[in-house]
Amino acid sequence: METKESLGYLKGLAEGLDIDEASKEGKVLKAIIKVLDELVEDIDTMTEGLMELGDDLDAVDEDLASLEEFVYDEDDCCCDDDYDEDDVEFEVECPSCGAEITVDEETVLEGKFECPECGEVLEFEFDDCDDEDCDCHHHE
Repeated sequence: METKESLGYLKGLAEGLDIDEASKEGKVLKAIIKVLDELVEDIDTMTEGLMELGDDLDAVDEDLASLEEFVYDEDDCCCDDDYDEDDVEFEVECPSCGAEITVDEETVLEGKFECPECGEVLEFEFDDCDDEDCDCHHHE
């Protein structure tokens, strides 16, 4: 039985007792029923609010799922489960012959290497980082 129905049943029982509402007992019973009636109204209002909140939360959850799908879409993601920080590679263009060369981080950090196409020595210079939290390895 719902709370409203239970309250209606209780009101019916109180009326069936034929208690004089002017008596002390009648006043107390009437006040108790009035408080219970107000509590039922408050509960109904809160239940409606919770239902609306639940609907809003479901909408946010759907929006978040769409956003996650967009951001973490495996087809478009540059991130790979097999990604290893040690496998960082750079695309470099030789200034002499224009060849596109892929070099790993270790080679770049050595400071120079030879172009496999024309033999030109390519050199790299780094500015020292002042940032102690910097993750670059060239100032070690």
